[in-house]
Amino acid sequence: MKRENLVEKILDIKRERGWTWKHICGEIGGVSDILIVGALLGQMKLVKPLAKKAATLFGLSETEERMLNEVPTRGLPMPPTDPLIYRFFELVMINGPAWKALIEEEFGDGIMSAIDFDMTMERQPHERGDRVKIAMSGKFLPYKYYGAEQGMPEYGYKEG
Repeated sequence: MKRENLVEKILDIKRERGWTWKHICGEIGGVSDILIVGALLGQMKLVKPLAKKAATLFGLSETEERMLNEVPTRGLPMPPTDPLIYRFFELVMINGPAWKALIEEEFGDGIMSAIDFDMTMERQPHERGDRVKIAMSGKFLPYKYYGAEQGMPEYGYKEG
């Protein structure tokens, strides 16, 4: 079985039983709902105890349970074609250069980790239509200036 087949099986069971993601995440628990849904959609892995809970919930085989614990091949074809996912791509294309400049000015030469990372999503009521609030927090990882010598900085932290 391929990961895509397991994702389709999980989605079929979700549809058949009329479950919401909120229900599924409440049953599995242990980590962010975003990570649980990401794993069930084939983009993340579940640690063994959570893979077991998911397998029990969905009635999966031991092999399928083990697959939920495997590191997947992550990502989607670029550019994305789904309109909602494309909006995120568009946000990065348009705002990315400004985010990069502001992060580098504040922290130095490096990146924001997407591995040592937290994300939350919530609904915010608004008189002109509810809003989606997404907050991201990633560890700053400075570039290492390998071969640095003669008092040169070893990492790209903001210089005084």
